[in-house]
Amino acid sequence: MARVEYREMTCKSALNRVEGMPFRWSLNPFRGCVHGCQFCFALPTHRYLDLGIDDFSRVIFVKTNLPEVLAAELSRRAWKREQVAIGTATDPYQAAEGRYRLTRRCLELFTRFRTPVSLVTKGTLVLRDLDVLQDLTRRAGATVCFSVPTTDHEIWRRTEPGTPPPEQRLKVMKRLVSAGIRAGVLMAPLLPGLSADPDQIERTVRAAADHGAQFIGSNVVHLGPDVRDYYFAFLEREYPELLAGYRRLYGTKYAPKPYQITVERRVQEAKATAGYGEDHHRRVEPPAEERQLALPIGAS
Repeated sequence: MARVEYREMTCKSALNRVEGMPFRWSLNPFRGCVHGCQFCFALPTHRYLDLGIDDFSRVIFVKTNLPEVLAAELSRRAWKREQVAIGTATDPYQAAEGRYRLTRRCLELFTRFRTPVSLVTKGTLVLRDLDVLQDLTRRAGATVCFSVPTTDHEIWRRTEPGTPPPEQRLKVMKRLVSAGIRAGVLMAPLLPGLSADPDQIERTVRAAADHGAQFIGSNVVHLGPDVRDYYFAFLEREYPELLAGYRRLYGTKYAPKPYQITVERRVQEAKATAGYGEDHHRRVEPPAEERQLALPIGAS
């Protein structure tokens, strides 16, 4: 990982209105993320700051006045205490949070103003804020989603080089659940030919279940134009045997619907085996799109 530069900035607003999602509001204490995930959909957003896609993990903007702005927004009479999603674009518990404590201060404000939150992270620093999360859970509601796309160390090291190991995330999740926090796993995004393979899905679901995940969700990676080029360059370096298959699978931003359905069925079957929901015994045949990827996406 390259040396990281932190730039302090001020923001005019804290809460972002969201359209087309299960939640209407989001909050991100930082712009950019040191985790270096090769597939991150937010990679191109630094271009709005006249920086390149590679700078997303090298130049981190810290919204130093975020708690003050948030306090003003939450205190408005028009605020309806709707759920706020934290960490939708960058991880709220990346390394900078250890110094700036912006996420913690925002959680304290959400508790004060009785506003429920959902939070997505790959970080383990969230355990530091257990006391605040417990208070927020009692007063308004809090859900912590741990992003764990895979438990395979080789895939993890290559695709998420700046993140804590998967087992560390799961151990922290287990401690939160034991402390009364609603917490679970998002297997997101699943990568065709890697973490989306049946055996990989089964291993990840089993690990999540063994650590007490209260829910398990998933989705298949989507690749916008800029992210697609970036991710394909990564594949060319690390998994060249998968590149031709990915080119066939991702002619557009999203993988074909039949492939997405097949992966979702794999997840549901693994969850059922682990005790989540109804059991399903029917074997799922790979769709034509995946068979064309050479067992699956295994060769060109």
